[in-house]
Amino acid sequence: MALTSSQTRYLRGLAHSMKPVVLLGGKGVTPGVLAELEQALDDHELIKVRLSGDDRAARRVEIEKLVASSRAEAVQTIGRVTVLYRRNGDKPQIALPR
Repeated sequence: MALTSSQTRYLRGLAHSMKPVVLLGGKGVTPGVLAELEQALDDHELIKVRLSGDDRAARRVEIEKLVASSRAEAVQTIGRVTVLYRRNGDKPQIALPR
């Protein structure tokens, strides 16, 4: 599911005041983190994830792993925080603009 620019802009606005729900530690993407990510996306659809580490390339790899394993869309990444969105097929909570 590819997001349009207006949908991305809308989701960025919704995520602005949110706090990170999932924190990615020094061990990186672990099965526990993936389980927590799945639960958070099922519950909220739009979440913030805080990553650790100073290396930009390593953080980019971690974000790609999270996106690939969760089937989510990366809405925005600023510094060590990324915003992920995955529509809940059973009970959608966020109505996206067209």
